[in-house]
Amino acid sequence: MVSLKHRALSLVFSFAVTTFVFSCQTNPYHDGEALYKTQCANCHMDSGEGLSALIPTLAKADYLMKHRDQLPCILWHGLSDTIAVNGKIYAEQMPANPALTEVDIANILNYVNTAWGNNNPLYSLEEVKRMLERCPK
Repeated sequence: MVSLKHRALSLVFSFAVTTFVFSCQTNPYHDGEALYKTQCANCHMDSGEGLSALIPTLAKADYLMKHRDQLPCILWHGLSDTIAVNGKIYAEQMPANPALTEVDIANILNYVNTAWGNNNPLYSLEEVKRMLERCPK
């Protein structure tokens, strides 16, 4: 028969292993936030407010939902077209980010879609992959 002390030690060990395993996994929201800060915040600002008439806001931006299918391609390949965000026209070119992985793009988009008052649907990795395959060259 297993002693009570042995059961308690076994339970403590199981809890410690589970805690360790889950603490080693990344949090996509935090990954997206960190990537946003290194890849996007220079222009779109930490608060997603953009830069006056030059760089569009991402906070509560209607563009995020209206162009949802294009956003992965825009992050990866950049943008040189004139766009309208919340009724304002922007013509500043957005540089490409070809070093971003599909996971990076999904994490950034999911962060942007849920930060600064945005409440847009999240992207799955499979969805991002499909959208990137259809990017215009």
